[in-house]
Amino acid sequence: MNDMLRLVLFDANTQWVLLGTMLLGIASGVLGSIALLRKQSLIGDAVAHAALPGICIAFLLIGEKSLVALLIGATITGLLAAYCIQFITSSSILKEDAAICLVLSVFFGFGVVLLTKVSQSPSGNKSGLNDFIFGQAASLVGNDVKLMAGTAAVLITITALLFKELKVLTFDPEFAKGLGLPSGFLNFLFLTLLVAAVVIGIQAVGVILMAALLITPAVAARYWTDSLGKMVVISGVFGAVSGMTGTLISTLRVGLATGPFIVVTATALFIVSMLFAPQRGIIPKWVKMILRDKQIRQQQILQQQKGSGLS
Repeated sequence: MNDMLRLVLFDANTQWVLLGTMLLGIASGVLGSIALLRKQSLIGDAVAHAALPGICIAFLLIGEKSLVALLIGATITGLLAAYCIQFITSSSILKEDAAICLVLSVFFGFGVVLLTKVSQSPSGNKSGLNDFIFGQAASLVGNDVKLMAGTAAVLITITALLFKELKVLTFDPEFAKGLGLPSGFLNFLFLTLLVAAVVIGIQAVGVILMAALLITPAVAARYWTDSLGKMVVISGVFGAVSGMTGTLISTLRVGLATGPFIVVTATALFIVSMLFAPQRGIIPKWVKMILRDKQIRQQQILQQQKGSGLS
């Protein structure tokens, strides 16, 4: 514990990584809440897996691990996967879940093939691209973290500025069109924001688990409120706590992947929410049911006593 405190207080790189994962968690929680209500959570999973071939192609083209170039490659293939899902859904008989499964499998399979090719090259075996599978925040340098944190801050800001429009579009698309809102552009923009959140989190959380950081805080937050505004705030807090806690745990020993610990923390928050949330939690519902049954039995006993008195 003392070593962890010393890292947080005195190690500049650890402080930057904590800031980056905190902002990443907030951005993921905020965008994940809207995606959950728009029933687009699984698109984040497909985008995360589809980013792998873009990372590998970018590395093969430039021959070195430049985070900016790798993220550009991941963004291109991530956007391509997202739009492929929408195109398949709108122009074929396949439903969205089948389209997501198809796109995810094809893109991720292609990415694994490319990653194998990269690993077999003389410089590829030392490239560290395997960190993109499960995430390794400790491998981030200062400039990488600044890029991730800055992008996450921009995503949060854009979402806050367009929150009212996205809220209307989420709950009543027809009403949004009637108000004259550019629904097509807003859908395109939100999908782009979602892809950007996935892409910047890949290095820290990994392509396999990044979708969990989008979905889990949002699902946990849903237990606590019926208001989208409050849900977005709670989900952002859960995402921030998950990112920071997972990062701190992964710094305890060299080689510990960051992504799994972030997801485990988010899952723990989800379990607490599922069990103890005042209105929807399992335990409060169970307690209310017991109290209600007890009250009903008491009323029945009173009625029986009154009936006996009358007779």
